[in-house]
Amino acid sequence: MIKTLRRLGVSSEIAYGAALFSIVASVGAWATSRSKEEAPAAKAERWGIFVGLWAPTFMEIGNALKVDER
Repeated sequence: MIKTLRRLGVSSEIAYGAALFSIVASVGAWATSRSKEEAPAAKAERWGIFVGLWAPTFMEIGNALKVDER
């Protein structure tokens, strides 16, 4: 998978940027869901957690790409 990402031009910086974006998007998803929906607060929290869980995945991909860059 890492070799394929490398061939597609994905660098470790892009993966780290995606992780940072995921954290920001997590807060945004939580805030938007909380303010726009009439659902209980637990639903907004679940959206924030769901998106927030992407960050470690992107960080690990970034680490693997960084090792491959060496």
